Amino acid sequence: MAFSDDLPTKQAFSLLEEFKNFAFKGNVVDLAVGVIIGGAFGKIVESLVENIIMPLVGVVLPGEQSYKDWKLPLGDGIPVGLFLADVVSFLILAAALFFFIVKFLGWLMKMKGGAVAEPAAPPEPTNEEKLLSEIRDLLRAQAKA
Repeated sequence: MAFSDDLPTKQAFSLLEEFKNFAFKGNVVDLAVGVIIGGAFGKIVESLVENIIMPLVGVVLPGEQSYKDWKLPLGDGIPVGLFLADVVSFLILAAALFFFIVKFLGWLMKMKGGAVAEPAAPPEPTNEEKLLSEIRDLLRAQAKA
C-alpha cells in the first residue's frame, strides 16, 4: 500500500519539476523579455510612422487617405480600401524599420566602432588537419608526375 500512496505525490512533484524546467529555462525567459521589449519598440515605431512619416507623406500625396473608403459593389460593399490602407501602412512601417534599424543604427555602430568588427582570424589547424593537408599535397604531386 505504501507504493500506491507515494505514486500520486511523486507524479505531482515530477509534473512540478517538469514545469519548473520549462518555465525557467533561459530561452523562455529571454523570449518573454524579447516580446515585452518588442511590444514597447512597436509602439515607438508606430508613433514614428503615424506622427512623423504619415504627415510628410500627406504633404506629398494630398488628401486624407481617401482610398480608405473604396468598396467593391457587392452586397454591402467589400472594404477594399481598408485593406489597401493596411498594406500602405505596413509598407511605410517596414521601410521605416529598415532605414532606422539597418541603415541608421548600422551607420552609428560603424561611426563609434561598435559591434561591427572585423572577422576573427581562422583558428590554427589541428595536427590531424596538417597531416591531411600534407597527404593531399603529396597525392597532387604524384598525380601531376
